[in-house]
Amino acid sequence: MSDVLTNAYPWIKAFHVIAVIAWMAGLFYLPRLYVYHAENDVPEALFQTMERRLLRAIINPAMIATWVLGLALVFTPGVVDWSQVWPWTKAAGVLAMSGFHGWLAARRKDFERGENRLSGRTYRIMNEVPTLLMVLIVVSVIVRF
Repeated sequence: MSDVLTNAYPWIKAFHVIAVIAWMAGLFYLPRLYVYHAENDVPEALFQTMERRLLRAIINPAMIATWVLGLALVFTPGVVDWSQVWPWTKAAGVLAMSGFHGWLAARRKDFERGENRLSGRTYRIMNEVPTLLMVLIVVSVIVRF
């Protein structure tokens, strides 16, 4: 199995990066939709449709692909040295990003039920979370401290 992963490493890494980009794009956009949804008097169905489709068609599949391909990279011999700090900080960042993803999914359900209690300002602030986590993850992987 390790030979397969080693030989496929460049492809796995390329598709992992593509999946991460798609996941991050969705995580940046969905809170912005929530800002508009919370602050504007427009048809609820329009925002709910956009939010649901973004989450189900882009963000969820991209997160799953990111995790599957990332774990394939972890199990590729010679890629990760767990005695260093960077894989642990990256793992913490990815777990936090996944938790944020779950938080966004829960907020979508709040909107769908008409139970949103958060302001547009709160969603604006929360829109910074994926950026901070992205910085942690990218610096961990590139600098490898």
